[in-house]
Amino acid sequence: MYRYKDVIKNYFEKHSFVESNIKSFNNFMDRGIQKIIDETQQVLPTIIPSEVSEFKIKLGKIEVERPQIVESDGSKRKVFPIEARIRKLTYSAPVYLNVSAIIDGVERESFKALIGKIPIMVKSKYCNLNGLSNEKLMEHYEDSNDPGGYFILNGNERVLIIVEDLVSNKFFVEKSKVGPSPFVGRVYSEKGSYRIPHVIEQMKTGSIYLTVTRFNRVSAIAMIKALGLVKDEDIARFISEDNQYDDVFINLYENVEIKTQDDAIEFLAKKIGMAQQEDRKKRILEMFDKYVLPHIGSSKEMRMFKAYNLCKYIKRFLMVSKEEIKQEAKDHYMNKRLKLSGDLLEDLFRVNMASLIQDMLYNFQRLVKRGKFQSIKIIIRDQLLTSRIKSAMATGSWIGGRKGVSQNMDRTNYLATLSHLQRVVSLLSSTQENFEARALHPTHFGRLCPIETPEGTPIGLRKNLAMLARISEEDVNEDKIKKQLEVSGLKNV
Repeated sequence: MYRYKDVIKNYFEKHSFVESNIKSFNNFMDRGIQKIIDETQQVLPTIIPSEVSEFKIKLGKIEVERPQIVESDGSKRKVFPIEARIRKLTYSAPVYLNVSAIIDGVERESFKALIGKIPIMVKSKYCNLNGLSNEKLMEHYEDSNDPGGYFILNGNERVLIIVEDLVSNKFFVEKSKVGPSPFVGRVYSEKGSYRIPHVIEQMKTGSIYLTVTRFNRVSAIAMIKALGLVKDEDIARFISEDNQYDDVFINLYENVEIKTQDDAIEFLAKKIGMAQQEDRKKRILEMFDKYVLPHIGSSKEMRMFKAYNLCKYIKRFLMVSKEEIKQEAKDHYMNKRLKLSGDLLEDLFRVNMASLIQDMLYNFQRLVKRGKFQSIKIIIRDQLLTSRIKSAMATGSWIGGRKGVSQNMDRTNYLATLSHLQRVVSLLSSTQENFEARALHPTHFGRLCPIETPEGTPIGLRKNLAMLARISEEDVNEDKIKKQLEVSGLKNV
């Protein structure tokens, strides 16, 4: 018994209750911000004003310093959490970005620009308390037992609540409570800033329809043909090799007049009410690349793979609707994902970085028209990113219209603080029934506390992590997976 106590004691001397959240924040700071900058660089447009033949901004590496304060006399120094609490400051660190101006293909200007300040999690890798001994922590008026994992904004201690969401890029079929279709298939395709719902329905006539951005209940077969898989024989084979579903032939017969990819694109363009234009085909294909299964890819080479995946989704939809296989339980924790502080900040930073880039391009074009443009240093407003991130974290109003993501930390006692730091909230509305989502599932064992959930409407939707629960970071090594698949006998084509 004593040995067991010693093991627990030694473990918590090296690890924190909120270690998963701290690791998530560290991962965001180390890799997440740079990944967003690289994504932004890929979609950054080339500007062609009248005075300059071709102008492009190149975004380079990100550098994040430790939390610091700039006094009224302009001096800079380190700031610690206790001072931020007492002086009602925001415990944040400056973020610098290496920016280059390329004119006519030649780099003319390169410098390091301050793009904003980002709040720093207490006890994280970037916190000034990181690595300090108990004696040093006491010198800075900090409790050595304080787990960290929270932020300080305007002197208030704020917690980012863990958000529970359905796993992306996985197809689910369930019985429909409303609408003409008895079953509904859904997949949330997520890549970068895109998270697009795709819905597959089958009417009583047997027709299978697909709903995705701009394309509301269009024929799934027409969409497959528009993506490049044109032959009826191939479509039937990819859905079911032994042709066991008559529903497939009903849908192929309904779209028998669509012979080519161009026919399918024209058919879809008319369905969504796109006016007759010369570039209509180009616009439809661009919409396919952006909004149809973006997790597979956004290049034109990926269109055929998207068609194959739609065939697979239709096959699974038919298998479930014919009751050949069971519906997959959405409440199984294998089908859930938890968004920690790093993931939430990544979403927030991505949207606000796009706003900063738009502001930079607007300022550049405005100055060029006035003939006052001298350097790209003057077009970067660091207060824009700082104020938007700070506002979201101080109020809890997140992107996507979500409320209460950030909350004032409960300091009633130590257990109340730990409970608040480990809180998990579902995105489902507490005003609706959602009986299955509220119920205790066997897969919660060892992951979520079976007791700690509030009475009333949020019961079962607001949960808490088990004390010793750890959340693994999703780190997919595609090359490693490909090698394993090749060893298993699959061929790389």
